[in-house]
Amino acid sequence: MSKDSTQRTGKIMLYIFWILGLGLLAQFFGVWEQKQYNPNMNPDTAHNESKIHVELLRNRMGHYVANGLINSKAATFMLDTGATDVVIPSQLASSFGLVSKGEKQSITANGIVTVGHATIDTLSIGGITLYNIAASINPGMDKTQAILLGMSALKRLELSQVGETLTLTQAQ
Repeated sequence: MSKDSTQRTGKIMLYIFWILGLGLLAQFFGVWEQKQYNPNMNPDTAHNESKIHVELLRNRMGHYVANGLINSKAATFMLDTGATDVVIPSQLASSFGLVSKGEKQSITANGIVTVGHATIDTLSIGGITLYNIAASINPGMDKTQAILLGMSALKRLELSQVGETLTLTQAQ
């Protein structure tokens, strides 16, 4: 091999190394950023007596965001005691098997919006499972937004906040 060929191979290897290194750093920081937004990707569940407890940590913006399931499909929830129902972006509704059973007017932070009304068969967070939950299908929400876990679900749970931790409790 000539000196020029060896140098060219060395430069190519160096470029490949830097590209792989930058790719790994981007992936690492992407995961880190996701954990900052949603520290409850796998919420902790505890059982005692006749109750199920799920502990959620507050994210760095002060919200409680958690992964869960709607009709056995993965979902990301943001707890919202100001929302009457569980509110789902319309672009996601069909992926959860939800079909609008009519329309109604809702007052949101962005004003009055016409939403579809649906019923969620099962909704789960950690070990807690709720059945027949009222949902609103909102065409004004972006599909990348978290699903708002509103009072139609939360009223069936006991909520207790201590510091940065919110505990959801369901009687069995």
